[in-house]
Amino acid sequence: MTIEEKYMKEAIKQAKKAYRLLEVPIGCVIVYEDKIIARGYNRRNTDKNTLAHAELTAIKKASKVLGDWRLEDCTMYVTLEPCQMCAGALVQSRISKVVIGSMNAKAGCAGSVLDLFHMEQFNHQIETTYGVLQEECSSMLSNFFKELRMKKKEERENRKNNQE
Repeated sequence: MTIEEKYMKEAIKQAKKAYRLLEVPIGCVIVYEDKIIARGYNRRNTDKNTLAHAELTAIKKASKVLGDWRLEDCTMYVTLEPCQMCAGALVQSRISKVVIGSMNAKAGCAGSVLDLFHMEQFNHQIETTYGVLQEECSSMLSNFFKELRMKKKEERENRKNNQE
């Protein structure tokens, strides 16, 4: 197992916490000097907060641990490519590297829809690695949405049957 796979497995553990809360299963960890200093997972519905993304939670925790808003020499391992809000926060945090499990064709801003990590106009660019444990990360998301669609279909059928 590579070091990237080791830490992506830890991010997947965080995503599974979100899954158990019926949240979109996205998780991440931030590593500094080969030690996990922060963890985060999606809690938007649970917290009723648009900002409760895995990445923002982890950034806040890592900043507290380091005593600085700059996360230089840190690496984030995240199961899904960050959205525009999280990608912007990562650029602002000056994080050195982001390792991504699965790409996000609908909202990803580290190469899919946009690439905020590598814009020369910004004063900071982020080294990026893509596709670490991609199958495991993407199948977790696919299964989550498949189960969600089935649950919604069952609910519609139950409402229909109750009306008859």
